[in-house]
Amino acid sequence: MSDRENKLTIIGAGLWGQALAILAKYNQQNNVKIWSRRSEESLASVVEDAEVILSAVSMKGVRATIENLKAINISEDTIFVTATKGLETKTTLTPSQIWQTSFPNHPVAVLSGPNLSKEIEQGLPAATVISSENTLAAETVQEIFSSDFFRVYVNTDPIGTELGGTLKNVMAIASGVCDGLALGTNAKSALLTRALPEMIRIGQELGASAETFFGLSGLGDLMATCDSPLSRNYRVGYGLSQGKTLEQILEELGSTAEGVNTANVLVELAKKYRIAIPISRQVYRLINGKTTPQEAVKELMARDLKAEFDDLDFV
Repeated sequence: MSDRENKLTIIGAGLWGQALAILAKYNQQNNVKIWSRRSEESLASVVEDAEVILSAVSMKGVRATIENLKAINISEDTIFVTATKGLETKTTLTPSQIWQTSFPNHPVAVLSGPNLSKEIEQGLPAATVISSENTLAAETVQEIFSSDFFRVYVNTDPIGTELGGTLKNVMAIASGVCDGLALGTNAKSALLTRALPEMIRIGQELGASAETFFGLSGLGDLMATCDSPLSRNYRVGYGLSQGKTLEQILEELGSTAEGVNTANVLVELAKKYRIAIPISRQVYRLINGKTTPQEAVKELMARDLKAEFDDLDFV
């Protein structure tokens, strides 16, 4: 690693933002600042001279964060990193697409992987992906966060890296339902195995590489999120399987479960691009009160018989 000090500002002081700050501060050559709307310092003061600005805000806060930053004179050399997982409701854009459109002359990178915040805070070993079309930018961020307990890989498929982390949130809701109904290991394995090609179909239609979904930000994140009560989206599915209302579950969580909004956006994308999303569709129906957990399972089991790798049925 370089001995040069890296200046990083993290916007968003939630669990994920704080976990990322812990990782960055572990490398003593990093000068790390963290900011939220409740901070006493101004946003302008904490991003001053920042070489990397990382956004760890929720999906609904992305536009507001960008507007605040556009009012500040930021060097075009500054790298923007998005660690947000979701899709914008009105435009169906990913966070990185919004950032790149808003700051076309800046390098934009995506950070995503199987990274549960509470495990990061405990110093448990983990790995992630930093992805950008600008390789130098990705390698700069890789250096900031890499340590002896956090391994960072680089790739050049930001949309695929981003969608892996976004789409698995919907699958985590389905996984929570599966466990909540005590459907067993066979059912859980089948669910996750079929979830991956569904994610790939969506990703390829939106310009991602299928290969990316077999990596940390796809399969890796799917495995971590769909099998852990630490996952908010998993807990949404589990709660629904126990007869709780979505409103009650979200109130108990006290934070955002991005899979809920993502499922709603996915249905619109599926209509537009004619993509088969059987699992995501049942999650959408469930969170919108159009079906029950038991009925959703029956619908998935009753689908037409087909070859395993035949994805031409646009249902």
